[in-house]
Amino acid sequence: MRLYIAEKPSMARELAACLKNPQKFNGFIKTSGGIVTWLVGHVLQQAEPDAYDPKYKIWRAEDLPIVPKRWKLEVNPSTNQQFQIVKDLIAKADEIIHAGDPDREGQLLVDEVLDFVGNKKPVKRILLNALDETSILRANKNLRDNAEFFNLKQSALARSRADWLIGMNLSRAYTLAARRLGYGDLVLPIGRVKTPTLGLVVRREREIKNFKPVNFYNIRATFAHLNGNFLAQFKPSKKMLDLPAFDSEGRLIDKKFAEELLKKFSNAPLDGKISSFKTIERKEGQPLPFSLSTLQVTAGKSFGYTPQQVLDAAQSLYEKKLTSYPRSDCEFLPTTQFRDAQRILRHLSATNNDSLKNLVLHANATIKSRAWNDKKISAHHAIIPTQKPLNVQLPAIELNIYNLIAKNYAVQFYSPHIYDETVVEVKYKGEMFTSRGKVVKQLGWREFYVAPKAKAEDETEMILPRMKTGDDVTHMKSELKQGTTTPPKPFTSSSLVQGMKDIHKYVKNPDAKKQLKDVYGIGTEATRAAIIEDLIKRGFLQIAKKSLQPTEKAYLLIDALPDEMTYPDATAIWEDKLHSMSAGDGTLEDFLAGQVKFTSKLCAAAKKAKFAEAEGVFKCPTCGSALIKRKGKNGEFWGCRSYPKCRTTFNDKGGKPDFDGKKFIRAKNFDIPGDFNPADFDPIISSADFR
Repeated sequence: MRLYIAEKPSMARELAACLKNPQKFNGFIKTSGGIVTWLVGHVLQQAEPDAYDPKYKIWRAEDLPIVPKRWKLEVNPSTNQQFQIVKDLIAKADEIIHAGDPDREGQLLVDEVLDFVGNKKPVKRILLNALDETSILRANKNLRDNAEFFNLKQSALARSRADWLIGMNLSRAYTLAARRLGYGDLVLPIGRVKTPTLGLVVRREREIKNFKPVNFYNIRATFAHLNGNFLAQFKPSKKMLDLPAFDSEGRLIDKKFAEELLKKFSNAPLDGKISSFKTIERKEGQPLPFSLSTLQVTAGKSFGYTPQQVLDAAQSLYEKKLTSYPRSDCEFLPTTQFRDAQRILRHLSATNNDSLKNLVLHANATIKSRAWNDKKISAHHAIIPTQKPLNVQLPAIELNIYNLIAKNYAVQFYSPHIYDETVVEVKYKGEMFTSRGKVVKQLGWREFYVAPKAKAEDETEMILPRMKTGDDVTHMKSELKQGTTTPPKPFTSSSLVQGMKDIHKYVKNPDAKKQLKDVYGIGTEATRAAIIEDLIKRGFLQIAKKSLQPTEKAYLLIDALPDEMTYPDATAIWEDKLHSMSAGDGTLEDFLAGQVKFTSKLCAAAKKAKFAEAEGVFKCPTCGSALIKRKGKNGEFWGCRSYPKCRTTFNDKGGKPDFDGKKFIRAKNFDIPGDFNPADFDPIISSADFR
């Protein structure tokens, strides 16, 4: 018997329909091509710390870090019934087809079940990048040995265990530290990706609040050439940039100095010379098809949708067989799918969207853009329309997302945008002026698809007169233009997704910026939206005027944690290593050894964590921890939160510690637990909370 194990019921139904003659049973579907069953997300979950030792049910600083010697998984009680069905079917199967989603987590999700039940049957892998019949049948004819994806599973395991190590240990360490200082009802869930993401928003908000606008000045000159006049921008030399008239960003901020330059440029002699004149042909390739992140960012800018809304819409389109797998970090396409272009374009031409119809009408299905690149493909490819025509009524958000995906696919079948770029340098009064010109030679894809590029405020771009190096020019006039610096924009949900993807821009270590420029960011395409949503749900972020604003709880957490946890440097490097592990570079053991070392270091740092003072808290004069009110045999008294390390107590006097009465009553034993039972608080922290 051939057994297909899909990641979710919807995928199982589509797969079974293509295998012909589907007959539904409890938890599986019989077909002519085998039996199809399904999981319901992660039917297995990481065991909680108390599964390793009952003492860990109570949170104690002295128990940290908790490092499992042998990792345990447990069946999720909510999915136990389906797990038992899958387990029984595995026992009866002769051959198993792994049909998890074509990504890191999808690989682990099925593999961990097979490992958990001790499967020894042969396993093949089907990669379902789309759920239309043509794509499914094609994938089923190209099954691969599941052993080829061992490294992908190891990468996912490394991610899962690292999340557990950091989340379970640091959440306990810093929650306990906060409680010692009087934050009795505060729970601080710390995540490997979640916390540095929160740090991005906190630091951005502080940049905005502390921003002080600065005036700066640009000098533009008009030069006369034999063949016509042109504008050029003053470019200070490196030596001049060291003067106090310029800020660290190279902006001219001294108005008096700027006016002196203007006077210098306006006085005779007015002769200048073209020191360099270069014309280079530029080819601007078509915008690549979407990955999930680029789709979320574009939809956020175009329609104001949140990343989660975009993911939900893309998932729905996938399940309706209209678009390919949505949780993709890839923006390229396999060359084998180029043959589908004519049919997909024909279906897109029947759309009711006029701009899309116009774009498709002028497309040339024989043009192969840079998007078709097998070397850039791993388990999945860019998000594109399938061969199924759009013949159903879609909700507005799904239709908008579909149109975005369709446009970025259709534009692949246009010629590149080609233009001549001319860069002119003018030497005048010992200083340099530059000008840029552009002459379009072939509109190409830009004729029907608008994707404007950002242009610097001081950049001059125009049609320049014909000239050459060594030509004489005459200074006609110079003008001073004042600009004012503006604060950075607050993060929105979509721009934060972009920030998580382009994480190299936000790392603290300047050397790491170069190293991390080509990494895949922090988090994954599938998790970034959920991480942001969870920060909102847990009260660390709130939405105000469509922007993300950190709450007081967010400032409290970020200020108390070491930079290693709040800046993305370490997390970005780990993500890079996880990606490398998927390709066979690095081992699970080495990666986790680094995580244990990092976790141990930060658990130790938690003992010295500095939290903002909690309101209404009485401090222990012996150790500085909070005093808490307790009931004893002889009535109420106040004891130190750091018991048993500190046994300082005070009698109660009118609801306050009696600091003036009998001082430092040191009891040998009294009921003041120096620990924390998370069951007393909401929300309860579990391994599912950390990423």
